Amino acid sequence: MAKKKTANNTEEFDRRFNDGEDIHDLIDISKAKIVRHGKKVRITLDVAEDLVKEIDGIRNTIGVDRGALIKIWLYERVKQEKALTAKH
Repeated sequence: MAKKKTANNTEEFDRRFNDGEDIHDLIDISKAKIVRHGKKVRITLDVAEDLVKEIDGIRNTIGVDRGALIKIWLYERVKQEKALTAKH
C-alpha cells in the first residue's frame, strides 16, 4: 500500500482526521513520548445532586466522562490560581 500524501498544515490534518480518514500513515510516532503525571490519588467528594445533574448535562453535550470533565476543570483552575498568585 502506498503511503498517503502528508498534510500541508494543521488545518488540513485536522480536517482529514475529523472526516474520519485513517491518519496513521501521516503520523511519525518514532518521537512520541508518554507523559505520566505522577502517582494517582483517589479523592471522594460529597456534591449536591443538582450540581451533579448540571455537570452531567454539560458532559453529555460535549461527550466526555464525568470524572474526566471534573479533572480537566480542576487542572484548569489550579493553573489559573497559580498564575494569579505568581503575579502577586
